Amino acid sequence: MGRIICLAALLAALLAPAAQAGGPAATVRMLDRQMNKASSASGAYVVDLDSGRALYSRSPDVARMPASVNKLYTTAAALQLYGAEGQLTTEVLGTTPVDDDGVVDGNLYLRGGGDPSFSRAEARGLARVLAGSGLDRVDGRVIGDETRFDGLRGGPASNFGVSSWVGPLSGLPFNHGRTLGRSSNWQSSPARYAAERFTIELRRAGVRVKRAARAGATPEDTALLGEWASPRMSVLIRHTNRPSDNYMAETLLKALGADYGSGGSTTAGTEVARRQAVTFGARPAMVDGSGLSRQNRTTPRDVVELLAGMADTDLADPMRISLAVAGQSGTLADRMRGTAAQGRCRAKTGTINGVSNLAGYCVSRSGARTAFAILMSGSVWSSHPLQNKMAAALARYRP
Repeated sequence: MGRIICLAALLAALLAPAAQAGGPAATVRMLDRQMNKASSASGAYVVDLDSGRALYSRSPDVARMPASVNKLYTTAAALQLYGAEGQLTTEVLGTTPVDDDGVVDGNLYLRGGGDPSFSRAEARGLARVLAGSGLDRVDGRVIGDETRFDGLRGGPASNFGVSSWVGPLSGLPFNHGRTLGRSSNWQSSPARYAAERFTIELRRAGVRVKRAARAGATPEDTALLGEWASPRMSVLIRHTNRPSDNYMAETLLKALGADYGSGGSTTAGTEVARRQAVTFGARPAMVDGSGLSRQNRTTPRDVVELLAGMADTDLADPMRISLAVAGQSGTLADRMRGTAAQGRCRAKTGTINGVSNLAGYCVSRSGARTAFAILMSGSVWSSHPLQNKMAAALARYRP
């Protein structure tokens, strides 16, 4: 009996540290251990969303390059202002209404509303809508109207020109700015290209169009003939955040500027996104929507303030669901597999030369909810294992 008691005591002693492994103190030690291995130019901040208290803090107020974590500000603003069900609309207008013979005596205007998902399938659907409504012939041409946005094709990281990372931006987006076919290239004139592809789809739908497509502006005295709405904003931000799509982010930013700011420009869009971030106490220095520019700055605390603020609204679910899932999807599909973080942490990655970041949410095995931001400088690949272990520690956290 004595032996049994001794063995039980020994077993209890061995299990005690494991039982405490997910407690606050143990979690902080694990986070500290990984941050000690990171570059000194790194910072992190973690908040327990259930208590509202800071769980961990390391240089939380030093501004750093967010890289693609910047997309959190863009997509949160889009979600707040358009709403989860909000949509961006591409319109077709005519010089004249469709007459009794199914004819438009003049031009059709394909006017973009900044829908970054608009492509061949959407153009085909819109053409069929018009054909189904009685349109049979266009005596003029299709004119692509991209005037919703300014004429700059890229962001500040590429001196506002097209780059390998994003572009060409347009108020009438089509196929992410790329031509269709095997030899895909950037479109030289996005508005004209979209009008040309829409002309093809109209003809396939049985609508005769006499003249060749071109780009131009829609006159004021035109008649609305049809429209095509984008997926819901909750879907658009998911298509932005999970794969870290730069084109989507920069297009959404310009749409924010057009609809809620001073115009469809990157500058106007960042003003809108910053204004929304301030409502949660975050004050990022934004110059673009994607995070490609090295001029963007934010602090770990700013990012967590945004995440915690969104978690406390009725938009919490679409914001959280928009993020990549550890070990399962998006930019985290191949990270944290087989760890406690798999399926429990959702986050936005951020990577540019010399910068590796991770920010998002974890729901631990005990059900505890945290929001975190880890902004690291130095080697990108050596940062990933540290971030992965920190996320796993949060997935084991028990208040």
